[in-house]
Amino acid sequence: MRVPMVDLKAQYAAIKSEIDLAIAGVLDDCDFIMGKAIGKFEQAFAAFAGCRDSVGVASGTAALHLALRASGIGPGDEVICVAHTFMATAEAISMVGAVPVFVDIDPRTYCMDPEQAAAAIGERTRAIMPVHLYGHPAAMDALNTLAGRHGLRVVEDACQAHGAELPGGRRAGSLGDLGCFSFFPGKTLGAYGDAGAVTGNDPAVLERVRRLRNHGRSSKYEHDEVGFGERMDTLQAAILGAKLPHLDGWVAARRRVAERYRHALAGLDLTLPTELPGHRHAYHLFVVRVAERDRVLAHLNRQGIGAGIHYPVPLHRQPAYGDRPHRALGLAETERAAAEILSLPIYPELTEAQIDHVCATLAEALRESGG
Repeated sequence: MRVPMVDLKAQYAAIKSEIDLAIAGVLDDCDFIMGKAIGKFEQAFAAFAGCRDSVGVASGTAALHLALRASGIGPGDEVICVAHTFMATAEAISMVGAVPVFVDIDPRTYCMDPEQAAAAIGERTRAIMPVHLYGHPAAMDALNTLAGRHGLRVVEDACQAHGAELPGGRRAGSLGDLGCFSFFPGKTLGAYGDAGAVTGNDPAVLERVRRLRNHGRSSKYEHDEVGFGERMDTLQAAILGAKLPHLDGWVAARRRVAERYRHALAGLDLTLPTELPGHRHAYHLFVVRVAERDRVLAHLNRQGIGAGIHYPVPLHRQPAYGDRPHRALGLAETERAAAEILSLPIYPELTEAQIDHVCATLAEALRESGG
């Protein structure tokens, strides 16, 4: 039985008529750049995230980059982040000329350890960029307290956390000064190409993001500053607008898949994902930890199971940061996680039979390794 990591065809088949209608509307209007679907989606997504406003941009990377730039982060500054994440987190810091300072993770959640973040603050620190990795929200209360004590900005990398919540129903994207989302096709809310958004409650900062995404424009031929061509396409906004009403249901379905995994994998020699009390894990990814990870992964892949690794090489060990300014502080948990993590297939359309097949095959692989 073949089980892909994600099945976008299954999702499209379930909502085909809605998607096709949204695309047809853009084609009929021919408003491909900065069309009306963008504003409609921005308002709806801000409401979903529990924020005053959101700004649609070209990608999750653009969201991180423009959020930092609009916050006044630049050359000579340091931004505290983690190395156990996708490249775009640190890349955005480098893009504004700042220096990423990599700190260690909480091994339970794979998110930034607030104590490690506190130890990294120095004279040049201007911001903290926690990542809600895999869909579990970071320790935002502790990080916001820390940031307030030192006068730092907090920019959430929520690119994997659509619908994730802290206790009290506080959603990712509304937990810091700004939130940054990716709508890459494989995300829980995915476009049919690249797209992203910045969320927040500060009108002045969000207005600057709006200018920066569109070449620094204040009007068609007046540019207040040098900006970028990082606009969200109208077509992607229309697709995302059609998908957004399904998002809460998709997160709930992912959580049901995760619960079935937990039940079926209980008792095996592996570490299951942690969900801290009162938190709502959005399960963009279902990540376990196993010994002899590479051999187990190869066994799953040979059996047609699209398991993977997110992420095998921490950012401080990436060739791109070999000679680029950065700091890395005590990353023992990061290194351990990178050697053991294994991502299993998870998406709303995953069937019980597919889940059971993944679990049986994983159990077989663990037996072969003596687990």
